[in-house]
Amino acid sequence: MGILTLVEDRPTPKAVYNWRVYACAAIASFASCMIGYDSAFIGTTLALPSFVEEFKFAEMSASHLALVKANIVSVYQAGAFFGSFFAYATSYFLGRKKSLWIFVTIFMIGAGMMLGANQHRGLGLIIGGRVLAGIGVGGASNMVPIYISELAPPAVRGRLVGIYELGWQIGGLVGFWINYGLSETMAPSHRQWLIPFAVQLIPGGLLLIGSIWIKESPRWLFQKGDRERALANLCWIRNLPADDLYIVEEVAAIDAGIEYERIHVGAGFWKPFVALKDRKVLWRFFLGGMLFLWQNGSGINAINYYSPTVFKSIGIQGTNNGFLTTGIFGVVKTVVTFVWLLILIDKLGRRKLLMIGAFGGSLCMWFIGAYIKLSNPAAHTKNTKLSSGGIAAIFFFYLWTAFYTPSWNGTPWVINSEMFSQNTRSLGQASAAGNNWFWNFIISRFTPQMFLTMEYGVYFFFASLMILSIPFVYFLVPETKSIPLEAMDRLFEIKPVRNANKIIITELREQEEEFRHDASGAGLTTEKTKDSRIEKV
Repeated sequence: MGILTLVEDRPTPKAVYNWRVYACAAIASFASCMIGYDSAFIGTTLALPSFVEEFKFAEMSASHLALVKANIVSVYQAGAFFGSFFAYATSYFLGRKKSLWIFVTIFMIGAGMMLGANQHRGLGLIIGGRVLAGIGVGGASNMVPIYISELAPPAVRGRLVGIYELGWQIGGLVGFWINYGLSETMAPSHRQWLIPFAVQLIPGGLLLIGSIWIKESPRWLFQKGDRERALANLCWIRNLPADDLYIVEEVAAIDAGIEYERIHVGAGFWKPFVALKDRKVLWRFFLGGMLFLWQNGSGINAINYYSPTVFKSIGIQGTNNGFLTTGIFGVVKTVVTFVWLLILIDKLGRRKLLMIGAFGGSLCMWFIGAYIKLSNPAAHTKNTKLSSGGIAAIFFFYLWTAFYTPSWNGTPWVINSEMFSQNTRSLGQASAAGNNWFWNFIISRFTPQMFLTMEYGVYFFFASLMILSIPFVYFLVPETKSIPLEAMDRLFEIKPVRNANKIIITELREQEEEFRHDASGAGLTTEKTKDSRIEKV
C-alpha cells in the first residue's frame, strides 16, 4: 500500500478528492495559523531585552515577575475558553462561515489593541487585547475542525482536519523564530518588540479575505432546511452532479442522520444540552474533554509559552541561545507535522498514534528530569557550555517533540471533530475546545510557579501524566479512522472499543456487497444498477 492509499467506506469517485475540498480546508486553517503564532511568539517576546527594558521587568522580584508573565499569557487562554462556547451560539444561528467572520474580526480588534501599549500606558492594552484575541481564537478553534470535518470525504477526513494542525505549526514556526531574527538584526527598541505583535494581523487578514470564497457547510444547511443551497454547495465541493450515485447516497445519509437526531435528540438550540442526559452522549463529551487534559498534561503548553524558561532549566544560557533552541523546536514540530498529515493520521490511525506518542514522550521526560536532578544546571550558570549530559537532555527534548507532535498535538482535534452526531457536533466541539483552553489556562497560569518550586519535578509530573494516558486510550477510545460521520453512534456502541473500527468497516462493506449481489442477481446493467440503487436510497 502506498503512502496516499485511502481506506474508503464505499466506492468513491476520484472527482471527490479534488482541489476545492483541500482549498476550503486550507483557507479555514488560517485560523489555526493565528492560534499557533499567538501561542509561540509570546514566550520569546516576554524574554526580548527591549520588552524587558520597556516594562521594567528587571526591577520586579522573581515571584512578581512570574505572576506578571503568567497573567499576560493566561488571559489569552481565559478568553479562548469563553470564545469556544460563544461559537456554539453563533454556529447554530449563523452557520460555520459567518462564525469565522465574527471571531476573526474580534481577534483583529484585540491584536490591534496590543499595538498601543508602551511604558507610559503600561501592560493594560496588551492584557486587554490578548483577552479579545483569545475570544477570537477560541471561537475559531471550535469552528474550523467542525467545518472541515463536515465537508471532508471520510477517507481523507483526518488528513484535511490535519491541515488545521499544520496551519497551527506553521504559525508556531514563525512565532518561535521571529524574535531570534529580530534580536539578531535589530537594535533593542520599542519598534523591535512591536513587530511580533503586529505580525498577528497577517493570518487574520488572510482568513478574512479567504472566507469570502469558501462555501458554507452543506450539512449545516441541510439541518437548517436550506436544501437547494446545501445541495449546490455539496455538488460544488464534491465536483459531482446532483444525480450522481455518490451524491444521492451522501444526501440520504445526511438526511437519515438529521432525522435520527430529530427523533432521539430533537431540533433546537437547547436540545443538545437536554441530550446530555443520555449517558451515551455524555460519555463522548467526557472522552473529548479528557483527551485535552492528557494533551496539556504532556507539558506542550509549558514549553510553547515559556520556552526560554524551559531551556534555561536544562542549562541553555543567553537570550539568543534560548531563542535559537526554541526556533529549532518549532522546526522539528513543523517537519514532523507534515509526516503526521501525509502518512500517519489516516494510515496508522488515531489510537496507535496516541499510545506510541505517550510512551515515547514519557521516557524522554523522565530522562530530562533525571538529568536536571543529578547535574543541577541552575547551579552552574557561569559555565555557558553544555555538558555531555546537557547535550543528551537537549537531544531527548527534541526526541520528545518527535513523539508528541505526530500523536497528541493534533490527533485529539481530529477525534473531537468527527466523533459527535450532527445535532451535538457544535456543542461537542465547543466542549472539546473549552476543555482544551481550560487546561491550557491552568498550565500557562501556573507553569512559572511550578518551575520556581518543583524544578526537575515538573518533568516527572508531565512524564507521569503521559504514561497514565495510555490505558485511557486503549480501553476507552475507539478508532475513528475512515468511519463516516453518520456511523459514529454505532461505533461508540461496540465493545470492546479496540475492535469497533474493524467491525464497522466490515458492516459497511457487507452492506455494499449485499447490494451489488442483489443487483447482479437481478441481472441489472451498470446504469440500471445505478438507477436501482438511487431508487433504493
